Amino acid sequence: MTTATAPAVDSEKTVRRSRPSRRSVTGVGRPGFVWAAPAAVFFGLFAIVPLLMVVVLSFARWNGLGSPEFAGLDNWRRLLDDPVMIKSLWLSLLLTVLGVVVQTPISILLGVWAAGHQRNRAVLSAIYFVPLLLSITAVSVLWRAVLDPNFGVPSQAKWLFGDGNLLGVQSGAIGVLVFVSTWQFTPLHTLIYQGAARAIPPVLYQAAQIDGAGTVRQFFHITLPQLRNSIVTSMILMVVGGLTTFDTVLILTQGGPGTDTTISAYYMYQKAFKGFDFGTGAAIALLLVLVASFVSLVMVRLTGYDKMRSTMEGV
Repeated sequence: MTTATAPAVDSEKTVRRSRPSRRSVTGVGRPGFVWAAPAAVFFGLFAIVPLLMVVVLSFARWNGLGSPEFAGLDNWRRLLDDPVMIKSLWLSLLLTVLGVVVQTPISILLGVWAAGHQRNRAVLSAIYFVPLLLSITAVSVLWRAVLDPNFGVPSQAKWLFGDGNLLGVQSGAIGVLVFVSTWQFTPLHTLIYQGAARAIPPVLYQAAQIDGAGTVRQFFHITLPQLRNSIVTSMILMVVGGLTTFDTVLILTQGGPGTDTTISAYYMYQKAFKGFDFGTGAAIALLLVLVASFVSLVMVRLTGYDKMRSTMEGV
């Protein structure tokens, strides 16, 4: 009787010894802080330090020569009383919202299509991604030549463009800015949705087909919910990129006509590098950082991005 229980106890101890602890399983392969040190140093030197310099400069008066002079809140007071600055913020938000509204549905549809197995899909996708490889300057110069009212497409299609001076009115200039940004940056977001769509488990579509769901119902009830996390990520990138747009405005419209497309980033350039008022320019730059951070945080909280979980089957 007593000898029968001894092996059971020994075998139980052996199983406990052989079973790995939860801490050892979850900690396997996790790199330490040393691995992140180079990136942290790089980020500190080229992001944190310049940002701190901008904060200090926003409370100073400096024309680029000599030493900056402390000006207190003068730069900020002038900005609050500047109608062009207030207008530039609204224009920045308008262009950002229009970019998100236009690019998001196009990117989702193209991304889901590119994730499939259609004929010549790879070739067509490669051609479509070409604008993403070009610089913003090259793209802006290209479209400025194409849309030239004297020698470009509008001069040959007056039945569609009227006098052809699209950049001469505010609505036309804003439309051109949104179109050019969409043409260049939609491929980036398409690539995000393509990768996310390919990660959706095929068994979900197979089950939907068995239940009689068609392509449209599968898209709205399976594909879109599975792309939720990618949609949030893409929209945050669009918001940050839209609020910091500069090159396109500089080359295409130069803030015109008048100040109708003078967004905050371009107004910062005008104040700092054309008016040699680097204190006010730094204040505008810091204000842009605060606005972009606030909008991004609001999106994170409203969409649940901070509580994002994997949508993969079985996770």
